Amino acid sequence: MHQPDYRNKEGVMQMPWVFLHAIKDYYDMPWIVSRHDGLHVTFNLTSTLIEQLKGYTQDPQKADRFLSLWGKAPAMLKEKERAWLIKICKSSQTNTMAASLARYKALYRQEDFTEDELLDLEVLFMLSWCGTYLRQNNKTVLLLMEKGQNYTSEDKKVLLSTLLECIVTILDLYKKLNDKEVISLSTTPFYHPILPLLLDMQNAKKANSKTEIPDNAISLREDAALHVKKAKTLFKETFRQEPKGFWPAEGAVDEKSVALLESEGIGWIATDETILYRSLKSRDKVHIYKPYRYNHMLIGFRDHSLSDKIGFEYRYKEANEAAEDFLLELQKIEKSNSDATVFVILDGENAWEFYPNNGYDFLEALYSRLTQAEWCRTLTMEGLKTVEAKTLETLAPGSWVNGTFDTWVGHREKTRAWELLFLTKKDYEHHADTLDESLRAKISEYFLVAESSDWFWWYGDDHHSVFDAEFDTLFRNNLIDIYGLMGLLPPDDLFVPIVKNRSSEKFQIKPQSDISPIIDGKRDSFFEWMGCGVIYEDKLFSTMERERGPIKTIYYGQDRKKLYFAFEGEINALCNTAFLAMMIDPVDVHLKIPFSEKKMTSEKIHIEAACGEWLELSIDKAALNVETVFVRFEVEDETGALQTLPGFGELEIDLNDDYSRNWFV
Repeated sequence: MHQPDYRNKEGVMQMPWVFLHAIKDYYDMPWIVSRHDGLHVTFNLTSTLIEQLKGYTQDPQKADRFLSLWGKAPAMLKEKERAWLIKICKSSQTNTMAASLARYKALYRQEDFTEDELLDLEVLFMLSWCGTYLRQNNKTVLLLMEKGQNYTSEDKKVLLSTLLECIVTILDLYKKLNDKEVISLSTTPFYHPILPLLLDMQNAKKANSKTEIPDNAISLREDAALHVKKAKTLFKETFRQEPKGFWPAEGAVDEKSVALLESEGIGWIATDETILYRSLKSRDKVHIYKPYRYNHMLIGFRDHSLSDKIGFEYRYKEANEAAEDFLLELQKIEKSNSDATVFVILDGENAWEFYPNNGYDFLEALYSRLTQAEWCRTLTMEGLKTVEAKTLETLAPGSWVNGTFDTWVGHREKTRAWELLFLTKKDYEHHADTLDESLRAKISEYFLVAESSDWFWWYGDDHHSVFDAEFDTLFRNNLIDIYGLMGLLPPDDLFVPIVKNRSSEKFQIKPQSDISPIIDGKRDSFFEWMGCGVIYEDKLFSTMERERGPIKTIYYGQDRKKLYFAFEGEINALCNTAFLAMMIDPVDVHLKIPFSEKKMTSEKIHIEAACGEWLELSIDKAALNVETVFVRFEVEDETGALQTLPGFGELEIDLNDDYSRNWFV
């Protein structure tokens, strides 16, 4: 469970994700566990999450920029405030969160809003984020869900009050279940830094020799140690006990960081199976089904496949089918390793917004089967003291993302962020002796915030969101504020956005002109698709690293008579075995097209398709008979759904667009 530190220098959270995940996930997750006797789960709560949750106990509308605007009457919002609020209120996942509320789904597609419509959008957005516990047990939420529309300012006031009452109970619930040994708790170095990179940037090259690192890199060992000490202190203040274990941010480890954690009394950590394979120089899957000790540190290595099935794959399956599949996978392991210990570790919050019913049905089905299976038992990480551990002689540096640190350094943007951090640190060290102790303490805090892994995650071309600019500003402001505290003018470079040159890296390019390609599965001519829209699936917003599916790029466009789509990626493996499910709303077209199909006509629509160098298809527009359509696709084979397209939700297409805005002389 983690959120970056969204607070500015005044302590105001600039993004609302702590609040929203609090009402959707942070209570629901331990509550669901508590419903199943004999189930044991470890929860990792990061310090930045704990601190920001505590921020809602006093004057929350001052502590959260979004809530301060959400609480205003729509007529009182300034133009920029209104635009930003609408941007946030249209950020719920379309297919799972927005779709369940009819009025919200309709408003979600609008660009302009009357004051009454904006009021409905605000309330429905908040309701879309309410978790299962609130939807089942909170009278206010139930009444407002039933009302459906025509909300009032009083409805907003009552809703916010009841949601805040829930949030202040969250940490107490974790403590209560931890005290009862139903769950165990761990934490992460304070601001979620990649410790191995703070200690020694050369770790990035040790994990991948091709990774470019900053020329001005320096060791930030003192900061690394402070992240660990501060995390321990906050954990003890919150839960009245010392943390026994840490999940290193992003499972990032090396021998120096493990030694640092061990020196601070941490007894266990966890990371990914890739690190074990590299440490043992073996790809034998059998090796991961044991805990290990490196020196005195107990380490669990996650089963990447099983963890990612929950994180990314099971959302496409019916809940009982998915739970049964998970147990079958465990049984396969048990048959060849009767004393196996399997580590399943995943993001505790972001996965569920892609599941129907916020993952509740799946988790209920899974937990029920796990507690009823006589051939296996669940353990917390503390429960590993009953399991014999193997010895690990060396520990390879790396993270849970491909066993490297490339997600946080190497790309031009990521490296630039590190360069600015190191430059600021060097300037500070030149002036530190002239500053009093209290000022040095304030500056130290800003450095720790700037060392969070989250900034570097969002830089580069591997992850994108519509809030890239906000993240960039928050990062650079931390460094700018350090110069302000020192009484120095910040370097001009800190005022230059790191993400400014992204025009060629955007994950979606809108169509620029009509196209009329021949549907033959061949890339006959560059000019056939010139002016089309493009969606780069491999650059889309992602909350976790994952296998993104076989389709890498979608091309689309239209002429007066037809819509056209082309799909690029691992097509050879799909042409003879896969299907493309297509859904077009609001005309209620739901078709399943074999990749091998050449032509297909249904009662509603005529389609031509061809699979070869890529998959191409055309759709007659005459049968659609609307001005705007919303299109989704799913790639399937005999094993089930492989990918949902586009990854951001529905693709909106104006069927009457003449692209005249793009004409020039």
